[in-house]
Amino acid sequence: MRKFGLIGYPLSHSFSQRYFTEKFEREGVTDAAYSVYPLPQISELTDLLTDPELCGLNVTIPYKEQVLPFLDGGNEVVREINACNCIKIEEGQRIGYNTDVVGFRESLLKKWQSHHEQALILGTGGASKAVEYVIKKLGLAYRFVSRRPRPDTNDLSYAQVDEALLRASTLIVNSTPLGMYPNIQDCPPLPYEAIGSRHYLFDLVYNPERTLFLQKGAERGAVIENGYEMLILQAEESWRIWNA
Repeated sequence: MRKFGLIGYPLSHSFSQRYFTEKFEREGVTDAAYSVYPLPQISELTDLLTDPELCGLNVTIPYKEQVLPFLDGGNEVVREINACNCIKIEEGQRIGYNTDVVGFRESLLKKWQSHHEQALILGTGGASKAVEYVIKKLGLAYRFVSRRPRPDTNDLSYAQVDEALLRASTLIVNSTPLGMYPNIQDCPPLPYEAIGSRHYLFDLVYNPERTLFLQKGAERGAVIENGYEMLILQAEESWRIWNA
């Protein structure tokens, strides 16, 4: 039996096990199983990796960066952004990939327009690195916004995001878990009154379907998108990688 799964902590919000189990049933895949592995500490991955039937893992919060030392190598994207959310295990070698990049790019571009030329990326965790990679490839200007701006960077604090900056930043991507179920009353602290119909708000959160962040954007006429389609796209890319 080929084993696949998801590591992260906590994993109560994950849809991956149901998605892949239904996919296997639908496509008649009888030699594979998908499980979730909630690891309170990344060090616990060592024991999991001893399973000879384990063929692949997805990686979610908070381990997309912490998992790197466990890899034997990574593709070009992983080497550039230092974040991994997909591992292929073959002949004892653990190779890292980042399927968030594929999922975010394909989902973002369906509603992206040329006037969405300046971006704010909310959050600086592992998911934000995939977002940055795509935005850089599109040639857009961007700044990171964080509750704890990183030293020696041009990160902004939320307090520094005023109405003028928000008005000029017509693409806003939330890569934080703010607003994720069950904390649906949370949202990034922004001057939402500066948002209008030229804005595009993209939230990597998919549960709830419309976070408070997206609700506030929609109320002001902005284009909005949640992370569900991105999740499907990155899951399918993981399956392609594992079976390549």
